Amino acid sequence: MPTPALVISFITAFVSLQTLPPDPNAVLAAARTALGGEARLSAVKTIVATGRTRQVRGDNLVPIEFEIDIELPDKYLRKDEVPAQESGPTTTGFDGDNLLEPANPPPAGRRGGPPPPTPEQLEAGRRVRAVGVKQDFARLMLGLFATSFSSYPLTFTYVGEAEAPQGRADVLEAKGAPNLTLRLFVYKDTHLPVMITWQGQAPGAGRGPGPGRGQGPGAPPVPVVPGAGPAARGPLPAPPPQPENRIYFADYRDVDGLKLPFRLRRAVGQDTVEETTFDRFRINAKIDPKKFGVPK
Repeated sequence: MPTPALVISFITAFVSLQTLPPDPNAVLAAARTALGGEARLSAVKTIVATGRTRQVRGDNLVPIEFEIDIELPDKYLRKDEVPAQESGPTTTGFDGDNLLEPANPPPAGRRGGPPPPTPEQLEAGRRVRAVGVKQDFARLMLGLFATSFSSYPLTFTYVGEAEAPQGRADVLEAKGAPNLTLRLFVYKDTHLPVMITWQGQAPGAGRGPGPGRGQGPGAPPVPVVPGAGPAARGPLPAPPPQPENRIYFADYRDVDGLKLPFRLRRAVGQDTVEETTFDRFRINAKIDPKKFGVPK
């Protein structure tokens, strides 16, 4: 995959304990001013965005066309379509606490195998997936609005500064329930968000394409020997460290008085795994309420 001209390698330099760190709210306020100002940002009620993602899958570079519909603060839907595949589009999103994905039928039980999941287990799995989609939404909103929303609130603390050939950045740590911790990098000169990082699953562990998708909560299953008690399990190996995920925001352009990033690049470690280019943002466009209905 071609690498954008802007390549950022930040080294975090923590502020001295002898001085009070800057107020994270002041950093966010400066970023929101750079993105268009509090009045314009607060006036945004809906966003419709279209574009394409090029995603690395093995040795292939797969083009994906997408549409994102957002009704703030708690409705989000992304539809992806792969032109090279005959399968139809896939959708994911949320409306409040409802996951906007078709409910897959439970697998049939096999003789001698484990019983099929119960309705309670299926519903628990959908709740976990809904949190993961909300985390994707929260990461995107940091680049567009430099804030979080009530659908997935974040708390921010200032942790230090970072340096790159392109300039210095303030670094904020953001936490959201139940287990999300990420860092937001904001350029000190332009005050625009430039990057977020977090520890996440390896690529392909989640469902569906898109920047940051499939990084929801979850833990590897505990291996159990059938018919054996706890003492028979033995010590478990330590899980491998999760890779660092990065999303870079770039190519900010004016849209109805706002500055919005038209290019996103996602990397795992130093390897680029996705490039997303937005063709168009429509602000406060009317969205058909049926789009946010729970798929059957």
